[in-house]
Amino acid sequence: MTQPMGMLYGDPCAPAYNQVAVTPDDDDLIPETRGLYIGTAGDVTVLPAVPGATAVLYASVPGGTILPVRVVKVLDTGTDADDIVALF
Repeated sequence: MTQPMGMLYGDPCAPAYNQVAVTPDDDDLIPETRGLYIGTAGDVTVLPAVPGATAVLYASVPGGTILPVRVVKVLDTGTDADDIVALF
């Protein structure tokens, strides 16, 4: 018997259940992600979803990449990739 999709939301191996376009911003937090889709190649600077974390730069991310990272911010400073989508 298959499980209803609602029972899989908390499972880190389950697929994303929602997607939202992200505009990089140095100030605003976003809900914790399951990953980021990078549509147009470039650098991506993020704040990991860990208390006290510091920004991390992913350099030269190819377009069409899914970064399987849990983040709470995509920073404008240091990010030149475009068409970024947060996966939840």
